[in-house]
Amino acid sequence: MGRRARSPGLLKREARKKNEREVMSKLNEYLAKAKISSKQVLAASKRIEGLKDEDRAIRLARKQVAGGKPTDAQKELATKKVRSGRKVSNATLEKALAGGTISKQAKRRVARAVSALLTQKKKGEAAVTDLF
Repeated sequence: MGRRARSPGLLKREARKKNEREVMSKLNEYLAKAKISSKQVLAASKRIEGLKDEDRAIRLARKQVAGGKPTDAQKELATKKVRSGRKVSNATLEKALAGGTISKQAKRRVARAVSALLTQKKKGEAAVTDLF
């Protein structure tokens, strides 16, 4: 009567755990090499991506341009680009560090945050292809 058969679910979980231990994502290696912690990336993203007063003014100008008779100043404001207002979440960063798949927008947000930290350290900038 020898060994009991293992369930397929158990085998998958064991394989996943083994892969998680072995996988070092490109982002994880880059951050370790640059001596940047994940907390720093989250803080930089919050600072960069957060909406500011100028962004709110631009959104208001866009609504006013669409609504009726805008002034020249409102038209000019409406053409400017607004920040997304969405920072990198902790879950997204953990997924990226583990080597999981994240959206292109999330990759760009992470890259902007890492680049901001690198420019603070006077080490240049990081492209999305360098990190992912």
